[in-house]
Amino acid sequence: MNGLFLTFEGPEGAGKSTQVRLLGAWLQEHGYTVVQTREPGGTSLGQDIRQLLLHQERMCAEAEYLLYSADRAEHMQTLIRPALAQGQIVLCDRWLDSSLAYQGYGRGLKLDWLRAVAEGATQGVQPLKTFLFDLSPEVGLRRFENPDRLEREPIEFHRRVREGYLELAAAELERFVVLDATQTPETLQAQLREHLRSLLPKTGLGQ
Repeated sequence: MNGLFLTFEGPEGAGKSTQVRLLGAWLQEHGYTVVQTREPGGTSLGQDIRQLLLHQERMCAEAEYLLYSADRAEHMQTLIRPALAQGQIVLCDRWLDSSLAYQGYGRGLKLDWLRAVAEGATQGVQPLKTFLFDLSPEVGLRRFENPDRLEREPIEFHRRVREGYLELAAAELERFVVLDATQTPETLQAQLREHLRSLLPKTGLGQ
């Protein structure tokens, strides 16, 4: 892979989608070829899967995860891997860590099983860096006027998700960058750009 794969994670309402959009525009202004995508929903099939995941009222945890995995497999095969092979920068709003946090820590599914299924779906491709926007669910959930199926889960579920994210980050300090999502959008964007300024020269991209 000649490109750069970066993922953006966080609990509900953390503001990561806005930051991905701003960072993508900034990178393009500096001459980089950027693919901005999201999970689920980064492909045509993924858009249909997204509707099921966010609006189907009843779904067992295993089915939920396998739908995410189907989206992930299509996403990797048809969009992410080709972009990386062409030397592009891929900014992905959510990836495997979301499933580990939500279906693992949140739903209680075994992490070993989640990772085993994911190995095939991701083709072994891992993000170089993952930016985790940390925010308490009490704050994040207040930002939604019309919550979807996941956003309507009990507060205890969202607390487990946040704790899961922080445990995942603590276990992979080299990959994760944890950002305080209570900061202003401008401050968060400045921090992201600073990380990219130090990261890009090491990849050889743009040189």
